[in-house]
Amino acid sequence: MISIAAGLAGCHPRTLRIYEEEGLLEPVRTHTNIRLYSDDDLQRVRAIRYLTQIRGVNLAGVKLLLQLRDATELLREIGEELATQDEAPAAQAAVYQERGDETANDAGRPRPRNRSRRNSVEL
Repeated sequence: MISIAAGLAGCHPRTLRIYEEEGLLEPVRTHTNIRLYSDDDLQRVRAIRYLTQIRGVNLAGVKLLLQLRDATELLREIGEELATQDEAPAAQAAVYQERGDETANDAGRPRPRNRSRRNSVEL
């Protein structure tokens, strides 16, 4: 499927092979070793071509820029997840207070054990 992906990306199949050899692109492979390119892969190829052809960046520079972009996206996702986790306890407490639920006041206290069956004696 490399020829189809190359056509969609507007480049030669050899270009995709070079990008893969340089570690810029990692297409999924089938059990018969055929490369499968996702929409994200094609978008990445377009970004690589823009950087090399329009901006004049060499492949080593492109690799660094893409690594920085990927790291930045990962950090952004982690930050959003942490922000959501920080908001969750406050939101839950607000729900308890709104409902007048007493469990908000009992949070963290151990519950008394039900000993009626274990300590009872049959007569």
